[in-house]
Amino acid sequence: MTDDEAAARRAKVLTAARWCFLNFGFAKTAFEDIARRAGLSRTLLYRLFKDKEDIYRAVFVDWLVSRHPAAREAANGPGSANQRLLSVCRLMALEPWAEMVGAPMGSEFLAACERIDPESEALHRKVALECVAAILGNEASAEVFLLALDGLLADQPSTEVFEQRMKVLAGHFAPQTRKKSEVVR
Repeated sequence: MTDDEAAARRAKVLTAARWCFLNFGFAKTAFEDIARRAGLSRTLLYRLFKDKEDIYRAVFVDWLVSRHPAAREAANGPGSANQRLLSVCRLMALEPWAEMVGAPMGSEFLAACERIDPESEALHRKVALECVAAILGNEASAEVFLLALDGLLADQPSTEVFEQRMKVLAGHFAPQTRKKSEVVR
């Protein structure tokens, strides 16, 4: 098997596993469920991952931690503070939420990660804090922003509602600047 084929197989397993975890939850997902969804034998799955926790860690890293370079780039890239803040929020919160909100066990995903892979979960939070602090100019404001962002999810809103709330929140921390041509007289 070539490296590309192995990478494709791994990606297929991680996509299947993420679906299973989001729909069945960690506790009720069996190796057999993941193998069946990925179109592999359970034996082959055990060759790739030692146990269910190993797959869960890999799913979290593949799905969320892999977003870190793009989030850092967005935080330090061109655009207004508001635009950069919204870009980071889309990458780190909105896009993952869009998949979680419609899944029966989506709300459990991050909580399970805190138990199973606290290091990766802490890294994810640390990078979010670094990105937001780079935009807002200080860590204290970034902490408050991220706590408020977490609070926007308390009632399990739709993706559209979360996005609207996120825009309002970002507007308070990094007001949009208008070009002179946009100012209404």
